[in-house]
Amino acid sequence: MKTRNLKYREEVEMDRGAHLSAVSYDRTQRALVTEGRATVGGKAVTAEISGVATGKGPDGTVNMWLPSFSYMAKDGTINMVPGLNAVATLAPRQGAIETAKALASYVNRARTSYKAKISGDRKQAFITFAFTGKNCRRPREFALA
Repeated sequence: MKTRNLKYREEVEMDRGAHLSAVSYDRTQRALVTEGRATVGGKAVTAEISGVATGKGPDGTVNMWLPSFSYMAKDGTINMVPGLNAVATLAPRQGAIETAKALASYVNRARTSYKAKISGDRKQAFITFAFTGKNCRRPREFALA
C-alpha cells in the first residue's frame, strides 16, 4: 500500500473544481459549455443557451450538472462539495433568457456551493456558475464495528 503525502499545497487545492456538463432535450434550444470549470480558487464556468424552445416531446428540458469533488482546506481538513443537478422544464416559445433564469433561480435558492448569474437576451443567454465555498461538508468517517 502506498502512503500519500497529505501536505497542503495551495496551487493544487485552489485548482480543484467541477466541470460543467450541459444538455438540451429540445430540438430548437441548445445548451453548450463555453468555459472551463468552477474552481475553489474562484474561476467560474459559463454555459450558453441559444434558441427558442418548442416545448414538445416528453423530455423538453435543459439539464446542467456540476459533479461533487473534495479539496483540502488550509487547516488540513478535507471538505466535500456536493454535486449540483439543475433542470429547467421548457414551455413552447420559451426564450433562452427564460431558461437561464429558471436554472439560475434553482441554483441560487438551493443549498449549494455555487451561485449563478445570467446575461443575454431571448435568442442567446449565458449562465455563469461560481464556487462560493459555502455549504460544503466533511466526509463521514466510517467506524469499524
